[in-house]
Amino acid sequence: MTPTPGAVVDDPDNGRFVFEAEGTLAELTYRLNGHRLILVHTEVPESLGSRGIAGRLVRAAVDRAASEGLTVVPWCPYARKWLEDHADVAGTVTIDWMPQPDAP
Repeated sequence: MTPTPGAVVDDPDNGRFVFEAEGTLAELTYRLNGHRLILVHTEVPESLGSRGIAGRLVRAAVDRAASEGLTVVPWCPYARKWLEDHADVAGTVTIDWMPQPDAP
């Protein structure tokens, strides 16, 4: 999968949403568990920082969840905070605010 520069693209084979700019990749990794879209980790390189890219990645995940009737599970601290701060977007899907289970 080659991301389209300047666009958020869902890469389901690798469980991530990606955004590519200036030859650099930002991503939001996720797991699909039944009807639950679990947002695991957001990574935006410093060179792409302060452009709202992480928020665009989370919004893309919400859009997918809305279109497929999935419940969003924001384990990623950034995604959780973004959804809390953007109630208008969060209100378009069902969200399970359950915290990430402790790793063994």
